[in-house]
Amino acid sequence: MDNHAEKREVTRQEKKGLGIRDVLLIGILLAAGAVLKFFVGTVINFGMKPNFIISMYCLIILLIRPRLGEAAVIGLLAGAICQFFPGQPYINFVSELAGALAMTLLIKIPLENIKLPIKTVVCAFLSTLVSGFTFIGVMYLLYYARPNILIAPPTPLAIFMAIIFGTATINAIIVQVLYIPLGIALRQKPAAGADAKAAG
Repeated sequence: MDNHAEKREVTRQEKKGLGIRDVLLIGILLAAGAVLKFFVGTVINFGMKPNFIISMYCLIILLIRPRLGEAAVIGLLAGAICQFFPGQPYINFVSELAGALAMTLLIKIPLENIKLPIKTVVCAFLSTLVSGFTFIGVMYLLYYARPNILIAPPTPLAIFMAIIFGTATINAIIVQVLYIPLGIALRQKPAAGADAKAAG
């Protein structure tokens, strides 16, 4: 009976959608990611800056456990914020949408035998890779696959790889460091069982 009651409670929570607290959390954390992207991006810039907005929406998704449609909106909002920074226009809409959806799907995988810190790090790392590879894939398809429209030589792929994997590592650390204290502050209990309930 307890298990059925828990499932009904999860179902009711999912149907409610995003609350005011969730919307505020999305705005605050995406803004924090924009600040990190701006200040760190002024120091590190090899044609593609580290995008810490990704770590913030990964953290948001971990905390509020959105449905796929809601995660898509979060990803598109992240992409919209990226438009305020120098770079390739509009590609972030696709890459951050892919990253947000990947994070949502990854945290729903029932991995009861894997401790939460490991799962949190792996999910954030892989989601950042999805976003990064989507970004360079779309960029090469739009610009570098048609040499006639090139204004400048393409950035070497090795530099993109270094930025993507470096950003993925940093994002995974940021998400792990912030997840537990924020979860406690929001009166959540970040435990391995939460992953199983969210998946159910």
